[in-house]
Amino acid sequence: MQANDTEMTAKSLIARLVQQEDINFLLTNRIPRELLTRFMGWLSRIEHPWVCGPCIALWRLFSDLDLSEAKQTRFRSVHACFTRELKVGARPIDPRPGLLVSPCDALIGACGRVAQGTVLQAKGFPYPLADLLGDAGLARYYQGGQYATLRLTSSMYHRFHAPADCRVEQVDYISGDTWNVNPIALKRVERLFCKNERAVIRCRLTSGAAITLVPVAAILVASLRLKFLDVLLHLRYRGSNIIPCDARLARGEEMGWFEHGSTIIVVAPRGACLSDAVQEGGRIQVGRALMEIDR
Repeated sequence: MQANDTEMTAKSLIARLVQQEDINFLLTNRIPRELLTRFMGWLSRIEHPWVCGPCIALWRLFSDLDLSEAKQTRFRSVHACFTRELKVGARPIDPRPGLLVSPCDALIGACGRVAQGTVLQAKGFPYPLADLLGDAGLARYYQGGQYATLRLTSSMYHRFHAPADCRVEQVDYISGDTWNVNPIALKRVERLFCKNERAVIRCRLTSGAAITLVPVAAILVASLRLKFLDVLLHLRYRGSNIIPCDARLARGEEMGWFEHGSTIIVVAPRGACLSDAVQEGGRIQVGRALMEIDR
C-alpha cells in the first residue's frame, strides 16, 4: 500500500512539472530531436529484461499505461509493448453504412470544416491543407469537406485501422522534422504538422469518393509501418516519395502502426459531417463513429 502511495505521489509531482508549459516545451522540443528519436528507436528494440523491465516501469510512472486489453502483457522489448496488439473483440467496429469510423484510439484535437483551403492545428493556428498534403489539387478536392485531428498519447494503442471499406491508391511519404505534437507545441509552433515527417495515404471508398489519412510522426516516433507496403518509413528512408498502391482493406482492418504516440489527420470531402459525439477535447476509440459521409 505504501509503495502504491509513493508511486501516486511521484506521478502527481511529475504531472505538475510537465504541465508547466515552458518546462514541457523545453524538455520535449529544445533538444536534439532527431538524435534522441534515433536513440529511443535503438533502445526500444533491445531484447533484454534488464532494459525492457525498467523502461516500461519508467513509462508507467510518466503515463497511464494500461495493458489490460493487450493480447499479451509480457514483452521482450519496449518496442513490442509500444506496438502491442489488442485482444480479439476489444475494439468493436460500428457496422452502420455511410460512416467513417475512427482509425485509432485518440484524443480529439481540432476538427471541423475545411474553409478557404485551411484547417486548424489549434485555436488561432490555421494552416494550409495543401501544405500538409503536399498537393494543391488534392487540397482543392476537400474544400468544404471535414477534417479531424486524432492525437495518440504515448500510452495508447498505437495501431491504426481502415476507417471504411476502401482501396489505398497511393502513399506520399514526406520526410521532415520530429517536433512534439502535444497541445503545448501546437500552440507555439506554426504549421507544425506540415513540418513533421508524415505519410499521405490516399484512399478510395466503394462509393467512389476519396478520403485521405495523414499519420504524422513526432519526437521519439519518426517511424511508420504500413502493412500493405514492404518498407518501413522513417527519417533515414530514401526510397521513392510517391508509392503507388492497390491495397483493398475492409472497415476496421489494420493499416499499420506508429513506433510511439503521434497524430492522424482524417480528411473527407464535401458532404461529410462529424458525428455528434466527436467534440474537440473528447476521446475516441478505433471503430467508433467519426464522420458520416454522404457520397
